[in-house]
Amino acid sequence: MGEAEHANQVAHQAEPPGEPLAVPPLADALARGLADLFPAGKDPDPDQRLEARLAEAERQGRPLRVKLGIDPTGSDIHLGHSLLFRKLRAFQNAGHTAVLIIGDFTARIGDPTGKSSTRVQLDAAAVEANAATYLAQLGQGQPPERSLLDFETPGRLEVRRNSEWLAGLALPQVIELLGISTVGQMLAKEDFANRYGSGTPISLHEFLYPLLQGYDSVAVAADLELGGTDQKFNVAMGRDMQRHFGQRPQFGLLLPILPGLDGVQKMSKSLGNTVGLMEDPLSMYSKLEKVPDAVVEDYLTLLTDLDTAALPTNPRERQKAMALEVTASRHGRDAALQAQADAAALVTAGLTGTGGAGDGLQADSVPEASLAGLAFPLKAFYLLSALQVCASSSEGRRQIQGGGVKLDGEKLSDPNQEFASAEDLDGKVLQMGKKTFRRLVA
Repeated sequence: MGEAEHANQVAHQAEPPGEPLAVPPLADALARGLADLFPAGKDPDPDQRLEARLAEAERQGRPLRVKLGIDPTGSDIHLGHSLLFRKLRAFQNAGHTAVLIIGDFTARIGDPTGKSSTRVQLDAAAVEANAATYLAQLGQGQPPERSLLDFETPGRLEVRRNSEWLAGLALPQVIELLGISTVGQMLAKEDFANRYGSGTPISLHEFLYPLLQGYDSVAVAADLELGGTDQKFNVAMGRDMQRHFGQRPQFGLLLPILPGLDGVQKMSKSLGNTVGLMEDPLSMYSKLEKVPDAVVEDYLTLLTDLDTAALPTNPRERQKAMALEVTASRHGRDAALQAQADAAALVTAGLTGTGGAGDGLQADSVPEASLAGLAFPLKAFYLLSALQVCASSSEGRRQIQGGGVKLDGEKLSDPNQEFASAEDLDGKVLQMGKKTFRRLVA
């Protein structure tokens, strides 16, 4: 796809902010936020140009099969993960078939991409439990207008587990897969190259991961695979596998890695810089409203369908429009507008946690955090991590020492301050920074 075509496809007119957005045409949604598309030559052959494959599918009256694989190695999905699901939904909305592969088999190996050491292998029960939470967060059982993916419209979604075809592979078949690639190709993968060069061990089973992910494309006869920019090696392996087994090679469509709330590192739960899909409206809006200016445009492009050219040029107004739109996409516009009003009221109220000092602030608008199950007495720094306000106890200690934590408007100064019982904290508002609030409930 050439630069001029990119520009033509990206340009579109969205409805004004504050009104529900119509679903954008596939051509617009396809190009928006695109980091890489391969192959992307000028050859009219539908195996070399995605536009030609799309046109061919339209003439034949058949939907493309658009693959996205997810390994349920955790239980939570955050906005950084949602980029690919949003793109997958765009294909669904245009009438194509989303093939969502739950990597219940490959998750037991663990994707080595981005890892500096061998990953801990998960057992089948843990993987299946995580998969169930993933599907719920993606909208299973919810109407299409309230879910990230369309689970209801016939022909729009296949949910497959790759244990269907991988668990039964015989040794001769595994040997055949191993013969499709070379050690040199594997060591050309950046993560493997770095580990090999530094003398960090690489287990042989890790070489199997890209081969098995590639074989997934054969098993579902994918026309197109979605992935992050860090997945190019694995997506390209799918093309090699399909050629080997006599299928038309899939296209690879890659999206950027979303920066986290710090504006520097990628969004990652381990770094504590995420916004979870299941977060309440006030927490979600408050976090997004405070992201650094440098990443606001990325968030607008990758997390919304807003016409960025039609938004106010004032950076603060663009930031608020982004926060409102992303929150509305998860919770509905009324809830997002209420979250926006409550966030402003919390600031006006001086963040005292009284739940009524600010104009229009509703006492129950601050998300609750249950103290049930916590062992008292406990220290302040541990409270932050136990309630998942911070990613770890050490981060909780740093936040308190840095003066960023308040309890009912009073700054906590000693990370080792002890609370004797849940009743001592019941009803109080814990605040970290300017965007995280929790009403404590015994």
